[in-house]
Amino acid sequence: QVQLVESGGGLVQAGGSLRLSCAASGHTWSTYVMGWFRQAPGKEREFVAAITRSGGNPLYADSVKGRFTISRDYVKNTESLQMNRLKPEETDVYYCAVDRTTGSANGVAVQYDYWGQGTQVTVSS
Repeated sequence: QVQLVESGGGLVQAGGSLRLSCAASGHTWSTYVMGWFRQAPGKEREFVAAITRSGGNPLYADSVKGRFTISRDYVKNTESLQMNRLKPEETDVYYCAVDRTTGSANGVAVQYDYWGQGTQVTVSS
């Protein structure tokens, strides 16, 4: 069983930065792929970034490459998403998630079997 709790969302002006964190419980958390997705009301969940259990080979959606950075802290059992140069259209609820089976960073939402409750990010223009 894995429990995930996101934090760090809020209101920021366009061009600003936010850092999201995801605290994970469960003794095997470090062996799983971790990912971030986002979703606006009435839209499908969209992949943002993912990272392997080793912390290497992160994967990013094209729309966030060069602006967002995903990382994980094995001591604190947390995953983070540093978001820079945010845009108004990136106003969404952001979710962290765990993929226990594939072993590779991926953007396929159905591969992720544990999800946090989400944290709201609002980017004002």
